[in-house]
Amino acid sequence: MTVPTHESAPAPAAPSDQTSRVLLLDLDGVLLDTRPVMRKAWQKVQEIHGVALPFRDYERHLGREFGDIMQRLGVTHPEAVRRTYEAESEATAYLAQEFAGIVETLHAFVAADWRLGVVTSKHVDRAAPLLARLGCPFAAIRTPAGVGRSKPAPDPLLLALVDLGVDPAAAVYVGDMAVDQESAARAGVAYVHAGWGYGQPTTPAPETAASPRELLSLLLPARHLVEGSTV
Repeated sequence: MTVPTHESAPAPAAPSDQTSRVLLLDLDGVLLDTRPVMRKAWQKVQEIHGVALPFRDYERHLGREFGDIMQRLGVTHPEAVRRTYEAESEATAYLAQEFAGIVETLHAFVAADWRLGVVTSKHVDRAAPLLARLGCPFAAIRTPAGVGRSKPAPDPLLLALVDLGVDPAAAVYVGDMAVDQESAARAGVAYVHAGWGYGQPTTPAPETAASPRELLSLLLPARHLVEGSTV
C-alpha cells in the first residue's frame, strides 16, 4: 500500500527548563509486543468466520482502528468478527510482553519531568489492562472509544494534547507504523520511529530509535540522566 507523503513535523528537541514536555506513545509495537496476541485472535477469526486472509494481510494495516482494517480487507460482518477478535485477544492477553527496557526508559522520562501519554487504535477495554502492567503514570490515554477520528487523522494526538494542556510543539510521538508518522505530521507533532516495532517509516525519513533506551540519548540531554541508572 502506498502511503501519501506528508510534510515532516519538526525534529525532536531536548526539553528546556521552561517548557513542559510530553512523550506520547503508541501501544502495540512500541510499549508491548502484542503480535502473538493478535496472531491468535486472527486465527480464531479465521476458524469461526471462515476468513481466508492470512495474518500478514491484517498485520499490514496495524495502527488503524479495527473497523477501518476490516473495511480495507473487505471482510463481511465486521462487527461479528470484531467480537470474536476482541474476545480472543482478552483471553490470550497474557502472551503480550513489554519490550526490553521500555519501563525503565519511561520512568527515566518521568524523572526528567516529562509527562507520558498513550495514543493507540486499540480499544480502551483491551488497552487499559495492558497499560496497567507497566506501572507507569500515563497522564492521558486516547483510544477509538473517544471522540474524533482515529489514526492516521491527527485527532487523537491533538485531543491528548488538549487533555494535557500543552502545545504540539512541546510533544513527541513515538510510533512504529506509517499511520503513526502520518498522524504526527498532520498534528504538527515531532515524530520518532520505534525501530524495535512492527513497521517501517515512510518519507520523509524521521528520527529513528533502535531501542527504547535509545530514546533517552535522542531526547534527553545527559544532565537529565540519573547516575547509576540501568537505562
